[in-house]
Amino acid sequence: MITGLWGRKIGMTQVFTDAGIVVPVTAIDLAGWIVTQIKQKNVDGYDAVQLGCVKQRYKDQSFSSEWLKDKPTYFVAFKEVSIVAHDAGIQVGHPADIDALLAGGDNVDVFGTTIGRGFQGGVKRHGFKGGPRTHGDDLGRSPGSIGYMRSRGRVIKGIRMAGHMGCDRRVMKNLKVIKIEPNAKVVLVKGSIPGKTGSFVFVRKCR
Repeated sequence: MITGLWGRKIGMTQVFTDAGIVVPVTAIDLAGWIVTQIKQKNVDGYDAVQLGCVKQRYKDQSFSSEWLKDKPTYFVAFKEVSIVAHDAGIQVGHPADIDALLAGGDNVDVFGTTIGRGFQGGVKRHGFKGGPRTHGDDLGRSPGSIGYMRSRGRVIKGIRMAGHMGCDRRVMKNLKVIKIEPNAKVVLVKGSIPGKTGSFVFVRKCR
């Protein structure tokens, strides 16, 4: 049995419960993932399943063994998922089984990569206040002093400064699965998840 599923973030929307309460949800597309390789501990050193995301133009076509001979032509990306125990239902060419892992009402952990913001200063990156805007102050958005006398001019390790922002691996834990669309293979998860629209995310059932 596989421990999780890979998908693409579609975006956020809202759904109404039976009581008329509005719930903000994130839609995750889990369609188009096919088992391309099964790794075993006695051969590869670990047990895992390699999943390939089929390109949009080939999603409506049935899987062929020729796809594995020219993977860049038919697949966008490849991801691995660890498995607890080998299942006879997991075979090369079969799509990832959503029903065997997720159901409405389950709690899941969603892993993703945050949106990249490039090189940013301390005001945007760490929320610094900056200098005053009046009385002739020229500090502006500069960070100001970054050391003190006891260190003899040495910058202390770990001090918050300008630098690259975003593109970090983050996880949102214990999110509730509100609804699953079996035909479209879309999962609606309560709340927000890291990453921009179209980015890959990993959905794992809470342990």
